[in-house]
Amino acid sequence: MEQCWRWFGPGDSVTLDYIKQAGVTGIVSALHGYKGGVAWSRDDVFKRKHEIEAAGLRWSVCESIPMPTELKLRTGSYRELLSGWKDTLSHLAAAGVGVVNYNFMPVVDWTRTNLHFALASGGYALRFDMIDFVAYDVFILGRKNAAADYQTDLVASAERRFQGMEDDAKRLLEKNIIAGLPGGEDTYNRDGVAREIAQFDGVSADDLRANLAEFIKEMAPVAEELGIRLGIHADDPPFSLFGLPRIVSSADDFRFLLNAHESLSNGVTFCVGSMGARPDNDLPSLVEEFAPRIAFAHLRNTTREADGSFYEAEHLDGDSDMVRIVFALMDEEKSRREEGRADALIPMRPDHGHLLADDIAKVEAGVKVNAGYSYIGRLKGLAELRGVMRAHSVMAGQ
Repeated sequence: MEQCWRWFGPGDSVTLDYIKQAGVTGIVSALHGYKGGVAWSRDDVFKRKHEIEAAGLRWSVCESIPMPTELKLRTGSYRELLSGWKDTLSHLAAAGVGVVNYNFMPVVDWTRTNLHFALASGGYALRFDMIDFVAYDVFILGRKNAAADYQTDLVASAERRFQGMEDDAKRLLEKNIIAGLPGGEDTYNRDGVAREIAQFDGVSADDLRANLAEFIKEMAPVAEELGIRLGIHADDPPFSLFGLPRIVSSADDFRFLLNAHESLSNGVTFCVGSMGARPDNDLPSLVEEFAPRIAFAHLRNTTREADGSFYEAEHLDGDSDMVRIVFALMDEEKSRREEGRADALIPMRPDHGHLLADDIAKVEAGVKVNAGYSYIGRLKGLAELRGVMRAHSVMAGQ
């Protein structure tokens, strides 16, 4: 597998020099300064390419081109937005970027309620607490009829949690949920997120699924002509938030979207942590079923709790069998080589490392360290994953 690292551009506290020291060859990046719906200029795309190559690395994956609400709902100026998406794809292809990740999550991108969850080890992890989320949705945001979307006992627990919260805790919870996490498409205030949610009134899962299929049918042939593989990222978390449909969360969801256009240009970004946060997803089986269409892999792990809560676990621990998953991905690479596929090498990146050691001191000193994207935690995860990959190669006699 091609070992990659996510880099948020020149403002990232984890520099390209540090990334090169990690021993990776590929960079996963995007032009985060652009507003959603604005085509990335060829000059800016090539500027990012040259920045990366000057450090002795290559831009392997674009993560992500934003997907504005109008595109998801096919309303307003969505035709212009589609045209801009195609222009951006063309510029990325010209720069040699072979994989483009995107997502179709409505309103909020990947979501956590706690960005500083204390672990027994002394480090910190990201956490999604279901009771906290319900407390925000029902009692802080006050979304209309929100309580009806949850079980009665969960709402009761959320009300008790809300009643015990200090004002600072409420503000922090809101910031964590709606202010935007690294790589997310949008940030909101309370009124803004309420307006965005309202745009989806009356939109069913089938409606949103049909819109995704139309997007794929139009965009995948363009990607195929350009030599790009599109990989849609699973919903994170893989269940409804704010009563909104999330339609990339299960094996059936994958089957639907991959059937929308039968081409390797229409693929998935296989995120172990996202899919693993849902107990009915058998991840090794999913890898085996969808292996030929996996364009990119996010390797991280989660530990689930009975009420739907979860936190980011050690990369080789948690509820997903990471060793089996990595072995299955490497078996797929072997199959691709035998078939003569140009995309035999699957790019991967270690995802959402724990906040550890000196990185804790940096945060305490006020240095901006992107939540989930600290250096040492991902470096630790990469070392563990690298060991699994080396073990597979030795066992396979490679």
